[in-house]
Amino acid sequence: MSTVMQEVDERTNLTANNKFELLLFRLGEDRNANRRELFGINVFKVREIMVMPTVTAVAGSPPFMMGVTNIRGQIIPVIDLAGAVGCTPKSGLNILMVTEYARSTQGFAVEEVDEIVRLEWSQVLSAEASNAGGMVTSIARLDGDVHNTRLAQVLDVEKILRDVLPIEEAALTPETIGPSFQLPPGTQLLAADDSPLARMLITKGLEAMAIPFIMTKTGKEAWDKLESIATAAAAEGKKVKDKIALVLTDLEMPEMDGFTLTRKIKQDPRFESVPVIIHSSLSGSANEDHVKSVGADAYVAKFLAEDLAAAIRKVLHQ
Repeated sequence: MSTVMQEVDERTNLTANNKFELLLFRLGEDRNANRRELFGINVFKVREIMVMPTVTAVAGSPPFMMGVTNIRGQIIPVIDLAGAVGCTPKSGLNILMVTEYARSTQGFAVEEVDEIVRLEWSQVLSAEASNAGGMVTSIARLDGDVHNTRLAQVLDVEKILRDVLPIEEAALTPETIGPSFQLPPGTQLLAADDSPLARMLITKGLEAMAIPFIMTKTGKEAWDKLESIATAAAAEGKKVKDKIALVLTDLEMPEMDGFTLTRKIKQDPRFESVPVIIHSSLSGSANEDHVKSVGADAYVAKFLAEDLAAAIRKVLHQ
């Protein structure tokens, strides 16, 4: 147990330097390139890795839902991750990655696990401009900014989960998320999230609350926007708080993660009194405790619009 806790502490400490660990795995040959590409997932999301257990097929399951398996008394769904992203495993789906993600536990079947690499978020670039299928949020340059570096695709697991196991969304009405919320005149909310799906869901919630907002795609983009707003506010003899009422940020983002963004905001006197809410699919008590340690004013696990609305109201009322 002490070894496990030590590993958790080491990974937690990485976030103080805008670093993280990526578990690399393979899914088989790509349908177009006929190559076995590398994919990656943040180690924080992985509960355990095991040889593929017995999977029980469930009648009427959606495509790429292999069935369910029993892991120490817990029944979890097993998703054919290779099939979901269009790969063909040559040696079979041999490994199960058990993940805790967005309030749920599920297993992803993969061909093989490669290694764990320690990276800086600056080595990870957004893939949105070149990702026609919307399955990949970012590309990790595993060897740094060098010619012909190995590349790993960081999958948009939020979208994959929604595609394979769709959730019936409740209508966003005053009955579900409460009445509209009036921000102080001239102020907006600043949001940052690298997932197109997440940005769409956040946008729907904020629009239902009638909250004006600025949407950004990375922590760095959000930080650059804040610095620009701080310069404009100073020229007008105002404070940033007069323009930005709250910052809402994801944690895992290319270039600069939400931990670093939150820490920079909380340590900069220009942003005094600007609250930060972290809205992340990284769930579990250890991650929530770490979120609080960087100074965030609240943490909300994805994706329930009513929970996000309640957190925004609570923080702004404070």
